[in-house]
Amino acid sequence: MEIRSKILVIDDEEIVLDSCIQILSGGNYDIQTAENGLLGVQMVEEFRPDLIFVDLKMPGISGFEVIEKIQAIDPAIVTIVITGFATIGSAVEAMQKGAFDFLPKPFTPAELRLITSRGLEKRKLVLETLALRHQKELLREHFAAIVSHELKSPLAAVQQYLFVLSGELSEQLTEDQQRRFGRIQARIDDLMNLIHTWLRAISVDLNTIKENFKPTSIPVVISKAVESVEPHAVRKDISIKSTIAEDVPLVDGDEGTLVEAIVNIVGNAIKYSPSGSLVEISVSFIDDQVFLRIQDNGIGISAEDLPFIFEDFYTSSDENKAERGSGVGLALTRRILEAHNGSISVESELGQGSAFEMFLPGYEEESEINKSEILESVDNT
Repeated sequence: MEIRSKILVIDDEEIVLDSCIQILSGGNYDIQTAENGLLGVQMVEEFRPDLIFVDLKMPGISGFEVIEKIQAIDPAIVTIVITGFATIGSAVEAMQKGAFDFLPKPFTPAELRLITSRGLEKRKLVLETLALRHQKELLREHFAAIVSHELKSPLAAVQQYLFVLSGELSEQLTEDQQRRFGRIQARIDDLMNLIHTWLRAISVDLNTIKENFKPTSIPVVISKAVESVEPHAVRKDISIKSTIAEDVPLVDGDEGTLVEAIVNIVGNAIKYSPSGSLVEISVSFIDDQVFLRIQDNGIGISAEDLPFIFEDFYTSSDENKAERGSGVGLALTRRILEAHNGSISVESELGQGSAFEMFLPGYEEESEINKSEILESVDNT
């Protein structure tokens, strides 16, 4: 049995309500109406429609307020504005508040049927996206359990046995056997580190990160991140240059995870850059946003890989890479920045290097913090 789509029409004109019912009555729809915004919002709670038509000009609360209340109840509901006062400004405002489309009065039956079909198709796509997102989270949880119990536990036992055996057999093994033994231990250590990285990426709690938010200095974050990756850069003879504008404000964030995010990007820049090259970090303040740019002259990223590099466990198929990553660093960085209400993007071409750009909102109450003390801490790190 095919499921009937639920449609709610909110308008103070009886002729509009009757017209919508008559035009759509031949479709596979359950249709309800409300003659004002307050009643419409109440019916949203009770009826749980898939699609809502709402007039902008009504007595009581306006259509704009209704749209906001609908979004608060269920942002997956598709809302279409119908009004006789159609202007570009009102259409844009309605879209900004969450409306999907705009239908000016008077409208023809064909126009109403077409926009209804488009709206319900949008609703279907939204629900499918939410379902896929839910499945992805379930897979993430299951994967974490598998990695933790089925891989980590036995490897930890092997690691412990090897440690004990290395002590018991130290005087009986030849130098060649000791080297082989050391290589086995090193590979087990690598596997354990990889598992810890995976678990860190898939189990990071964004809510816990937000609980630790406080006014944070980005120059301090950059300084600590550079200090962390500097040994690797020195080994590869790669220089790191930081340029930080003087007007950069604090951000509301968690210093530890922000350092981790920057380490992931700069570490990759070092990993995939040739010896003797330069990694440049710049920080500026643009339109109330702290802007970070990390530029390298490395091997770059192919156009085929670019759309997917921030996904969990995605690794490039490029066989020319000297070092291969775990596929979780960039995904973790993206989630950390999103937890800080920020964003990250990348520009790259194969053989031309990469430029990662990050935005973080500036801290609005910076005046409450003694900035000189924070700047002093930069010099001491």
